Amino acid sequence: MILKTFGWSFAVTALGLVAAVFYGGWTGFGIVAILSILEISLSFDNAVVNAGILKKMSAFWQKIFLTVGVLIAVFGMRLVFPVVIVAISAKIGPIDAVDLALNDKDQYQQLVTDAHPSIAAFGGMFLLMIFLDFIFEDRDIKWLGWLERPLAKLGKVDMLSVCIALIVLMISAMTFATNAHQHGGAHVDKAQTVLISGIAGLITYMIVGGLSGYFEDRLEEEEEREHEEEEEAERSGKKKPAVVLAGQAAFFMFLYLEVLDASFSFDGVIGAFAITNDIVLMALGLGIGAMYVRSLTVYLVRQGTLDDYVYLEHGAHYAIGALSAILLVTIQYEIHEVITGLVGVVLIAWSFWSSVRRNTKLAAAEGKAATSDEKTEVSSGV
Repeated sequence: MILKTFGWSFAVTALGLVAAVFYGGWTGFGIVAILSILEISLSFDNAVVNAGILKKMSAFWQKIFLTVGVLIAVFGMRLVFPVVIVAISAKIGPIDAVDLALNDKDQYQQLVTDAHPSIAAFGGMFLLMIFLDFIFEDRDIKWLGWLERPLAKLGKVDMLSVCIALIVLMISAMTFATNAHQHGGAHVDKAQTVLISGIAGLITYMIVGGLSGYFEDRLEEEEEREHEEEEEAERSGKKKPAVVLAGQAAFFMFLYLEVLDASFSFDGVIGAFAITNDIVLMALGLGIGAMYVRSLTVYLVRQGTLDDYVYLEHGAHYAIGALSAILLVTIQYEIHEVITGLVGVVLIAWSFWSSVRRNTKLAAAEGKAATSDEKTEVSSGV
């Protein structure tokens, strides 16, 4: 199971590290290894959230996520995305941006750092909407009940998530963005840039999330119909397979996953510049990490981990909320990547521990109930 799921990740790791040695010697090897670990630690919560969506998709679309999705993640977000940032911010062509990335690494890093406020605003708003929509939904299983119960009641107010997100964006533009951090320690007013980028992130979420939500609703209706057919089939001695996302529904869910992955990768790409400004080593290290995140996503789906540890999804979404807040704060202040990674790891570890405790209590309760039933049978002489 491990080799089948992580086989491609192991192969990419070996090829990536060998390429790093040929390109940058043992120093390059060390940098790529560190970047890989950085990407995995920063994106573990991404894998948990992705698993919650991917388990609804057919085997075909799960394979697409691991193949086409990896190409988008590795070459799109970890290689092309930084170049696009430079091209837009410096108002130069993509070929000139690539030349700058390869031959003038210091200038390249400066341009990416100066574009950080717009990146942080876009990604921060997209992730914030994911978090808000999650905590305002009334769920059967609640992790932090004292918090989630009142929030679920508030969630009945229409467009509450959008209103809160816009308020947060407005406050961020009037505070952090007016003194945005730039390369070399300078600070400039980026309020307009942050507002536009934040609204773009919000619109992106509403379009992609709205389309995926629409098809999810259609899937639920189909599942209800299928459930009725399954009951009828069981009575006749037949069994129908479970309904999974396919066709248009799976396509828009796949699109949603890719935008989600892009938002998660912002902190990894920006954080990588604290380690190196070499675009080749950056792409190798972050690409290896992205492969493991995808393999971990599929592993969680196939093992049914989210079904066994029911609070993991909660912990991942709280980590998303924390990451969105961190991204907005970094518009003005520098926050070390270790802190960003630890926040997500701690929240997910806490939710995992809570899930284990819940399972232990349920098992103990079932054991007591079974013992009680046995005593009842003995006392009744059965």
